[in-house]
Amino acid sequence: MSQFYTFTMLLSITTFTLSTVMTPGPNNIMLLSSGLTFGYKRTLPHIFGVMFGFAFMVVLVGLGMGVVFEKYPFIFSILKIVGILYLFWMAYKIATSSDAYDVEKSNKTKPFTFFQAAAFQWVNPKAWIMAITAISVFVTSKENSLIQVFIIAFIYLLSGVISTNSWALGGVLLKKVIKNEKSVKRFNITMAILLVASIVPFIFE
Repeated sequence: MSQFYTFTMLLSITTFTLSTVMTPGPNNIMLLSSGLTFGYKRTLPHIFGVMFGFAFMVVLVGLGMGVVFEKYPFIFSILKIVGILYLFWMAYKIATSSDAYDVEKSNKTKPFTFFQAAAFQWVNPKAWIMAITAISVFVTSKENSLIQVFIIAFIYLLSGVISTNSWALGGVLLKKVIKNEKSVKRFNITMAILLVASIVPFIFE
């Protein structure tokens, strides 16, 4: 692998990916809420969807989608608007979601499926910025660009294993502290507010 990246560069990529995936953002806030509301097992499809969906996005951006945005910036602007509106909708869904304390209510609200979580990456402004930034900074060779793109995506996948599970399990642990439905409701409303707050920087970017 040293012919594509030096150890120092790999360390830099790993540091960058971990710092971007571990910080609060739409994916992590939603995973935290899902872990609390639905438990770890029911959140697993959501976890895998984020991990593989984002790694796939990185590959596609690396294969040329980023160039499309550079040539036609209005496409990115449209996706950004759609993504922000969708995130507002998700904030509403989180704020009104029910906990399993009420079985009848919990059957009406379901965690993300694998494909929903994977598709969500395409309307997540933070995901787009992370993918485009990583590719633009760390693809350093035209001759080895394809291999480098896959290396970056693979490192993001490994980093995603850590971040998605950490945030989802964080929600599960919170459930041990938050023991009644009213407290879960207040927590989810707080998460919805934080989700909206996480969108604000992208609105003015």
